[in-house]
Amino acid sequence: MKIEHVAFWVKDLEKMRSFYEKYFGAISNEKYRNPVKNFESYFLSFENGSRLEIMTRPDIQEGNNSFEAQKFGIIHLAFSTGSKEKVDELTEILRNDGYKVAGEPRTSGDGYYESVILDPENNIIEIIK
Repeated sequence: MKIEHVAFWVKDLEKMRSFYEKYFGAISNEKYRNPVKNFESYFLSFENGSRLEIMTRPDIQEGNNSFEAQKFGIIHLAFSTGSKEKVDELTEILRNDGYKVAGEPRTSGDGYYESVILDPENNIIEIIK
């Protein structure tokens, strides 16, 4: 058994696709469009075979989950870089490119070396060793 993909509703499909391609090495499929439902999506594939589906539809409502005021449900997505140096490097690249670093690189209580950033739509992303 493995997790095949996780899906996010997004406001700006192209911006989010570009973000995950640029910083996390995602490979995107061709955009899927369903004009009847006014739905569009991409599947973003990663080196290990996992995928992230990003989807948009104009009637989807804004959520109230945030880094500061978290609610039940999926709260973050974690990407493993393979080393502390790569965690530090990617964190600095994202910071310098204007993304919010919500948690500086550190070793967490459960033993992960990680940082926490917010993607363009404020989804919580952990960058781990």
